[in-house]
Amino acid sequence: MSETTTPEPVVPKGQPPATETASSRAATRRAVWNTLRGSSGNLVEWYDVYVYTVFASYFESHFFDSADKNSTVYVYAIFAVTFLMRPVGSWFFGRYADRRGRRAALTFSVSLMAACSLVIAIVPGRETIGVGAAVILILCRLVQGFATGGEYGASATYMSEAATRERRGFFSSFQYVTLVGGHVLAQLTLLVLQVFLDKQEISDFGWRIAFFIGGVAAVVVFWLRRSMDESLTEEQLDAVRRGEDSESGSLRELLRNHWWSLLVCFLVTMGGTLAFYTYSVNAPAMVKTAFEGRGMTATWINLAGLVFLMVLQPVGGLISDRVGRKPVLVFFGIGGVLYTWFLISFLQDATSAAATILVTCVGYILLTGYTSINAIVKAELFPSHIRALGVGIGYALANSAFGGTAPMIYQAAKNGGHVTWFIVYVTVVVFASLLVYLFLLKNKSETALDREQGRAFG
Repeated sequence: MSETTTPEPVVPKGQPPATETASSRAATRRAVWNTLRGSSGNLVEWYDVYVYTVFASYFESHFFDSADKNSTVYVYAIFAVTFLMRPVGSWFFGRYADRRGRRAALTFSVSLMAACSLVIAIVPGRETIGVGAAVILILCRLVQGFATGGEYGASATYMSEAATRERRGFFSSFQYVTLVGGHVLAQLTLLVLQVFLDKQEISDFGWRIAFFIGGVAAVVVFWLRRSMDESLTEEQLDAVRRGEDSESGSLRELLRNHWWSLLVCFLVTMGGTLAFYTYSVNAPAMVKTAFEGRGMTATWINLAGLVFLMVLQPVGGLISDRVGRKPVLVFFGIGGVLYTWFLISFLQDATSAAATILVTCVGYILLTGYTSINAIVKAELFPSHIRALGVGIGYALANSAFGGTAPMIYQAAKNGGHVTWFIVYVTVVVFASLLVYLFLLKNKSETALDREQGRAFG
């Protein structure tokens, strides 16, 4: 098929051409534009996710009794519990994306995130409605976990399908550019509020502003996503509408015919997601504690580190387009096994801002080996009719078990004086994923995406 005969899909489907040629400038421009529109929603959704952890210490007393020594654990437990909804969201939105289209699923998910952020921004505190405040917070976060579960699979799938075949690693890396960017925006929001408000004022009402921003920004993203191209063909969507296709987005089809790809997706994610939350959520919290009482030093350190991590993502994607995905993942795995102990041990007792930035940035370089290409690695495992569901569920199960629980487990280990146990836990899980990268993945081999859109590696 030529682009003139099938203008709707982002990339024409079907059998790849007999002779692979470089993507045209028009195809590249189209990929750029659709990546920007698709990733903008990812940015807002992950801002809504991370604004919770960034402002947790400020709104904690509004939902829990500050006299309770476990109130911080409760706050992070809510963060962890919301991850239980991610597999449910991945199933719902994955099926939705594989049957109704990626665009429809992504538009729906960002709408849910926006609504919940606005509710959190205006909900009365514990002093006004008692335990009802915590109940509303939990319900909103559960719905947001549901929406985030759908966002990841549909977003990773869309960006991989929207990319030109030679630059799939580069274009798909923007999923984590915007995912980390959401964290950067949350940190930047805190920094701006710290300039104009003191700590008590942020605790009184400033944190509500942060949640309100996320809700309003999603309205703009809703409009952008409605205008982006669909990456499934009209033929595929019509077959579902006419009832001729019962396999697209089917959990039975996934478990019966693609269970091995689902297992690999889970195992690839396992160590990467635990390292990601350890390095990008736990580590900034350690920095905040280490530099408490030194003005905005901690905020500047965390913001600089996360910006560095964000700009590294396209670099990692480009490298994978040259050397293949496997070497980049192995780089992360080896680095994570060797560096985690030093990173956590150093940050707990950090005193030098310069040294802290350096140590954090080295960790982010290693982490980029996973974050920059994890979307394309997973998308390449599944055919288009089951891709969003497979990627979403494989990611969500591992993310719920290992990623979302990391802040809570660390906090509990810290309270009990057993941080060493947490370090061992992270190192062992990353090592398990490293074994998967080494022995279950093949470098530059033909993938399901290659068979649909042409080979990434000639």
